[in-house]
Amino acid sequence: MKTLMAANWKMYKNKEEASATLADLALRLTALPQNREVVVFAPFTALSACSSALADNSHIALGGQNCYPAAEGAFTGEISPTMLLNCGCAWVLAGHSERRSLIGETDVFVGKKTAYALNAGLNVVLCIGETSGERDSGKLTDVLVRQLEAGLADISTDIAAERIALAYEPVWAIGTGRVAGPTEIAESHAVVRNFLKKRLPRQSQDIRILYGGSVKPENTKEIMTLDNVNGVLVGGASLQAESFSRIVLA
Repeated sequence: MKTLMAANWKMYKNKEEASATLADLALRLTALPQNREVVVFAPFTALSACSSALADNSHIALGGQNCYPAAEGAFTGEISPTMLLNCGCAWVLAGHSERRSLIGETDVFVGKKTAYALNAGLNVVLCIGETSGERDSGKLTDVLVRQLEAGLADISTDIAAERIALAYEPVWAIGTGRVAGPTEIAESHAVVRNFLKKRLPRQSQDIRILYGGSVKPENTKEIMTLDNVNGVLVGGASLQAESFSRIVLA
């Protein structure tokens, strides 16, 4: 199992900025360890430029930040998995907390996107996580299991483990500078692993569980030593090639 180091650029970078950052990142990761896999989730408007920038680079994959569960149609403002594939993407995010909270995406809709994207040929990072209120009221397990049940409801039990990853992102730690402590991360990732043992027993030990939430070069190594942590999903610290490369190589 390769450790998956993922960058989520969110709504940052035009195509020139994205291309320059990827070129810099590729140079810094020329000697990428064999046990590392890297994916960059770039904004839609920069995907084609990013694909061109990575044309001669086989150790960084490209991903879209969202997709709609249809091949085409009257879905103004949306983008299909086929379109992402056409732009050179191999991955897509599903269920990021910002889309759940700001756009109103439901657990069921996230599950439909996850299954459709996988069937279309994309690999998926499915995001899950609780708010501070949910954690403080003792609902951590209930929230994660609910999101996992809906998010994985329609995927095949024969899915290859390397095609799907789960990103645990405590909502209260995203972009706040707060990081879940080692005990909190280990507890949450154990919930995810135990769920996988029931839902996808054959692949359960090989599906990667990522941690996301104010990940920085300074805390990556400690996070990566924890049980059931198989990578990270990085926001702000991934916007600069220098800082993200340090995270990847930590």
